[in-house]
Amino acid sequence: MGERTEFEPGDKAPNNGTYIEIGETAFHMGIENPKKVTLSKGDKFPETTNKDRKWKLKKRENEA
Repeated sequence: MGERTEFEPGDKAPNNGTYIEIGETAFHMGIENPKKVTLSKGDKFPETTNKDRKWKLKKRENEA
């Protein structure tokens, strides 16, 4: 099994980084001005803007 890529409020961050809010079913359409948080490993994810959204690690600028 692979590593989880989407997280819900209250989950613990698996790694340090900046996480962005994504839509649960329409992630390819994006969210205008998504909420962003910077967490350290073990920090809990905050609440999202609505119940249908989740958190995902933001890709680094040098990643394809």
